[in-house]
Amino acid sequence: MPVAIKRVYEAASDDDGYRVLVDRIWPRGVSKAAAHLDEWDKEVAPSTELREWFGHDPAKFDGFRERYLAELHGNPDIARLRELAESRTMTLVYSAHDEQHNQAVVLREALDGAI
Repeated sequence: MPVAIKRVYEAASDDDGYRVLVDRIWPRGVSKAAAHLDEWDKEVAPSTELREWFGHDPAKFDGFRERYLAELHGNPDIARLRELAESRTMTLVYSAHDEQHNQAVVLREALDGAI
């Protein structure tokens, strides 16, 4: 099944299926109850160093993508999340403002096997 992505600030829906927050830091202004998460997987989030280097600068996205994929290589949570995604609908939830240049985009590619 394809993996969806959604900002944590958007309303949750039944269509989201299994919702996984993929940020290392809890999103500002969102309560745990309002987030409607099934899981918060900090281990698949970019490292603090990578996140700070990237700074959500679209010009650095290709470099971020390459470095983040290197961090994900060998991460046991990737296989676990991929197995979950094969058996149910899954939505990766993130807090970044930019919907095209963020870790959930890269992680979805990795889970879908596109990379």
